[in-house]
Amino acid sequence: MPAMPFTMFSMQIIRDLKNVLHYPNPVVTIGNFDGVHLGHQKIFRKVAARAKEINGTPIAITFDPHPVRVLAPERGLKILTTSEDKAGLMSDAGIKVLISIGFNKEFARTDPDDFIRNVLIDKIGAKWIVVGHNYAFGKGKKGTPALLRRRGQKHGFGVSVVRYAKVYDDIVSSSRVRSLLLRGRVCEASKMLGRAYHIEGTVIKGLGRGASLLHTPTANITTPNELVPKEGVYAVKVSIGNKQKAMEPIAHRPSPIACEIYDGVANIGKNPTFGDVPVSYEVHIFDFSRDLLGEKIRVHFIDRIRDEKKFSGIGKLEEQIKKDIEKAKQILSKRNDKLYL
Repeated sequence: MPAMPFTMFSMQIIRDLKNVLHYPNPVVTIGNFDGVHLGHQKIFRKVAARAKEINGTPIAITFDPHPVRVLAPERGLKILTTSEDKAGLMSDAGIKVLISIGFNKEFARTDPDDFIRNVLIDKIGAKWIVVGHNYAFGKGKKGTPALLRRRGQKHGFGVSVVRYAKVYDDIVSSSRVRSLLLRGRVCEASKMLGRAYHIEGTVIKGLGRGASLLHTPTANITTPNELVPKEGVYAVKVSIGNKQKAMEPIAHRPSPIACEIYDGVANIGKNPTFGDVPVSYEVHIFDFSRDLLGEKIRVHFIDRIRDEKKFSGIGKLEEQIKKDIEKAKQILSKRNDKLYL
């Protein structure tokens, strides 16, 4: 029996390529697509447009885990988007079929010609391939756009090469987005993503200092997101009841929940005034009193307010928090960043 893909939004997700796929006129792109930034979105738009022209199916091939995790684990690569968010963002960008190939050292030794023949031609039946200008694949990264063009002439598929996207004369890339976030430059990172960078988390029970000592109740979260912006205080939007649900078959998914969006201020750090050691993620939502314990929320980073710092006492910290809240309100009143809900 062939592996049964399931529908997520309007997308099918396939976990293996043991069987031949049967889609009309597949238009295929290949990459890791971590972050689904503006450069990736440019590629997906080309895939969708070409598929429309030839009555085809827009397909993306990606790899799990990220190849760098396998080939250079010492780099400690932090992923920008969860698998769930990546799939949802790609679906929003027009991809109808996502093929996630398990990546290991054996697969890394695949010759580019073998990948073209065994995967793109025999399993998928690609009619058109779309890649970024600097994309490389296969053993020794010998698979290039030029090689694809030559093999396309031989095997009968077309090739389009998409140039990079730029923001303020800066080339958009996943590594550049990571660098910006790790330096707290969330505005620039968000411009490269085409949306405010967010983390998602489940609200957990905190130490209660916000409400009891500082008169500013906060929601503490635990998050599966790997890359969290630099420690500090941020003006944020908070969404509750997000429309993107778990990557499960439709029959198993909970009913959609209306999404609520609030303004807030978030703190990422170790609370040095209290001598804490573990990093915590907490957010104060303006004009909000409902108990969120156990619920999932998304924190969308709009702008950075300041570094985390140690205060001489609770009074000084409370005074600064009030200033942070006012600063956040000023920032948020002037901004209308796109959010991924």
